[in-house]
Amino acid sequence: MAITTTLLLHPPNPISTHNRKRTLLLANSTRTRKPIKNALINGRGKAIGGLIGAGLALTLLEPVSAAELPLQLSEPANALSLPTWAIHVSSVAEWITAMALVWQYGEKSGFESWKGLSWGMVPLLGGAFCACTWHFFYNSESLEVLVALQGALTVIGNATMCYAAYRIYKSSEERSQNL
Repeated sequence: MAITTTLLLHPPNPISTHNRKRTLLLANSTRTRKPIKNALINGRGKAIGGLIGAGLALTLLEPVSAAELPLQLSEPANALSLPTWAIHVSSVAEWITAMALVWQYGEKSGFESWKGLSWGMVPLLGGAFCACTWHFFYNSESLEVLVALQGALTVIGNATMCYAAYRIYKSSEERSQNL
């Protein structure tokens, strides 16, 4: 006789104030419950645990490209490996997230100069898109203009972020003098 197990989220007892977090319980077919203790169960911990697990998995993998897989794919030798693609895509996602967080900080704190930093990050995002597009097409010589465009956007982005940082410095200096 096989016993199947499932994970259930059990809300805390509303009368009890000592345990406000949700408790993860293991329930089997006989309906007996046993608590599972895990520090990464609560909301933020799941995301952090997932990111750490994905990072560890990617670091333990050997670099592999689709050309080395047993599939019948014809991919050039200069194709990026799967972990390298994961780094490229996650870096772009992180940059977009950072832009959104900086913007939110500017809105919620009332320091409008922080929104300028978010705008200053846009050219660097464009450069990242240029790099990913060029790699997606296997570094094609016909798309070499993307390499030049990425370099130009990087220079422009560095200048705009420098200017945005200077604006943040000046606005914080003015606020400290008004105290």
